[in-house]
Amino acid sequence: MKWFRHIGMLLSLLLVPLAAPAAEFDMDEYLYGHVSDAYEWHITTINGKPVSIPLPVIVRSRTTGWHCFSSHHLEEGSYAGFRIAGKGEDHEGKIVEDTPSGPVRPLDISITKNVLGLMVNSLILVLLVLFGTRWYRKHDAREEAPGGFTGLLEMLVMMVEDDIIKPCVGKDYKRYSPYLLTAFFFIFVNNLMGIVPFFPGGANITGNIAVTFCLALFTFLAVNLFGNRHYYKDIFWPDVPVFLKAFPLMPLIEIIGIFTKPFSLMIRLFANILAGHMMLLGVVAVVFLTVELGAAVNAGLSVLSVLFGVFLDILELLVAFLQAYIFTMLSSVFIGLSRQEAEPSKEE
Repeated sequence: MKWFRHIGMLLSLLLVPLAAPAAEFDMDEYLYGHVSDAYEWHITTINGKPVSIPLPVIVRSRTTGWHCFSSHHLEEGSYAGFRIAGKGEDHEGKIVEDTPSGPVRPLDISITKNVLGLMVNSLILVLLVLFGTRWYRKHDAREEAPGGFTGLLEMLVMMVEDDIIKPCVGKDYKRYSPYLLTAFFFIFVNNLMGIVPFFPGGANITGNIAVTFCLALFTFLAVNLFGNRHYYKDIFWPDVPVFLKAFPLMPLIEIIGIFTKPFSLMIRLFANILAGHMMLLGVVAVVFLTVELGAAVNAGLSVLSVLFGVFLDILELLVAFLQAYIFTMLSSVFIGLSRQEAEPSKEE
């Protein structure tokens, strides 16, 4: 069982810094602190002292204009009239400005943990693609097949295009392949990096509804800006009995559907990734919640917690791929529906 002890030691090094000591353990702060955004990137805790990377704060006051400073100035409270709203206050966890009329929210474009994580993951995606394309500059793909990482990347690209984009979109699939492939790999890389428990991983990017909103918005624009006449005819003048057209029930339902489809994309990706992170954190929290029950109970439940946590982590690898696959497939289906042609009449 020597290998099991090594795994246990490694997991303890990764998981123990995630929580405070048992006597001060706050479940709400533990769960929501890890999935919410922050103005610093927490790395670990050494001797009870948190080790974090301060991030740049960029805010615009209504009275004093723009301010740019490091977030470590906010650790001890207020700085230049700005502070992070405490628990129970309006805009909890966000920067507010103290004014004579009370705290107000300034224009905030700070580089937060999620923003930095988004930048890092996007850079990783660009580097992966550039690294994969190096092989094609030196070899003729018509005469030999790539191997290693380039071969894996080509396999994923061909799988997404041949199994998802081409059958779902139809004959215009090449027009939309760049966006749909980018969406797949962007979501996949961010999902994978969200599972990594150490810097620069661990940021809850695709579990942030602002990110999934932007992704769904891009699909919404691709569907409705480039939809053909048949698509809009089915919305505003569908092939239904005349009385349903006179009383615009069906057009109203179709118009609502224009917005509910991307909304479902946004919520599905956000909810699944957030729920996965919360489940994993909840399982790890058993280690700290059972300390007061005694050494024997705590040890037994800690072993189960670690084993179940490893299982959930492996399951999250599948979810990371599955959610990228589902988002790309549904986006392809919605785009394909907007590009359908009218069926020829029987007379023709």
